[in-house]
Order: sequence, then C-alpha cells, then structure tokens
Amino acid sequence: MSNGVRYRAMQPGEAVAVSGLILSSFDEFIGPELTAEGNAEFRRFVAPEAIEARTAEDHFIRVATVDGALAGMIEIRENNHVALLFVDKCHQHHGIAKGLLQAALADARAADPGLERVTVNSSRYGVPAYEKLGFRQTGPERAVNGIAFIPMAMRLDADL
Repeated sequence: MSNGVRYRAMQPGEAVAVSGLILSSFDEFIGPELTAEGNAEFRRFVAPEAIEARTAEDHFIRVATVDGALAGMIEIRENNHVALLFVDKCHQHHGIAKGLLQAALADARAADPGLERVTVNSSRYGVPAYEKLGFRQTGPERAVNGIAFIPMAMRLDADL
C-alpha cells in the first residue's frame, strides 16, 4: 500500500475534505468518550473555516494521499505542537501517521533548525500510536472544554 502514498501541503480548497476525514475517525474512535461539550468544541475546531483560519496564522497542514485519495492529515502549531493527526480507518496501521509526522517535522525543522522537542495532547485512543512514534506521556490526563487528553512529548534526534 505505501507505494502509492504521497505527502504534501494541504492545497487551497481542501479544508472541507480534510475536515471530513478528521470527523470520520473522530466520530468512531474518540467522540464517544467525550462529553457533549467536548464533541461540540472539537467540531468547532475542525470546521473547514477554522482549519483555513489557522493555516493563515501559525499552523501548517500536511496531507497524505493514497493513489490520489486523501488518507491522512497532520496539523502543526508553532512548528512544535501536533494539533491534529488523523488517518482514515482503512489506511491505519500502514505507516501513514509516521510518514505524516516525518514530513511535518522536516518542514518544522526547516523553519526552526534548533527544534528539539515536539508536543501533543493525545486522546486516549491515540496514546499507543503516539508512543509507537516516540512520544512519552508528560503529565496526567486533563480535560479542557470537555475534551480529555493526555499530554505527551517527543525529543528529536538529529537523524529524524
């Protein structure tokens, strides 16, 4: 499967498709564990217009496509925080999240060559995937605006 995978910047006009991909995975794997407040907050955060507004500020998004179809996405804030990382269910466990993270970190390091640490606030569902990518829990589970998360961080090696 990985032969047809391409990683690139999100293109203008793709926010609707990216939002749809995020919500598809969120609704199945994360949303059921959150409160109504948390679900509403998350939906506001990933609405297409919110995604577009953030990419005009200090965020950037990379997407993965498989044979031309959207398969995953990563959003990085301030070159050092994974704001979102989602892979479509049918493409999970094929290395796409790792490829997205590597592509995004290459861009982040180009903007900040001294970058040493990247953080993420993971859902419970995402913790095993982030651990596999090299992240470690840095504090207890918390909840903000109804969204429960586990703070995690990864130290960057020079050869990433």
